[in-house]
Amino acid sequence: MKTLIVGDKPTVERLAERLKQAGSHAEYQRIQCVLIRATLGSSAQQIAQLLGWSTGTVHVIHSRWSKEGDAIFELRGRGGRHHQHLTPEQEQQLLAPFVARAEAGGMLTVAEIQQAYQEQLGNEVAPSTVYRLLDRHGWRKVVPRPRHPKSDVAAQAAFKKPSPHGTPRGRAPG
Repeated sequence: MKTLIVGDKPTVERLAERLKQAGSHAEYQRIQCVLIRATLGSSAQQIAQLLGWSTGTVHVIHSRWSKEGDAIFELRGRGGRHHQHLTPEQEQQLLAPFVARAEAGGMLTVAEIQQAYQEQLGNEVAPSTVYRLLDRHGWRKVVPRPRHPKSDVAAQAAFKKPSPHGTPRGRAPG
């Protein structure tokens, strides 16, 4: 077994303290992977079995820790708006006049917002870009209801005039 990880007291104490401060499960497991090797001297296969990892992953973590040190525990978050046209603050400024108009009872169309967005940006954008912008800021599409929520369907059916008996609608089946 190679001695990539030296189990000296300051290293073990530093790793133990870092383990208490771990911000995510992935970070916690990475620290455990190194700490188990430093304290118990376990093999990569034993550590992999404890953590539910493959042996290769344990080898990679140990190798990276010997080269990079504690930097391997700093995990970058996934996702984010890496290709944004405008910052969230700029988007709010763009939507401000439309918000004021909507609060006054005005009707808005996506085409108007898209045109303002394109003028500020200087490029053309797809309508889906504007719909995602509106969704990010809590807007939703409001459409008229097909019927009133308090309407009584039975009362409406009783109100309708029955067809006379001589018409096709008024005949009894059969």
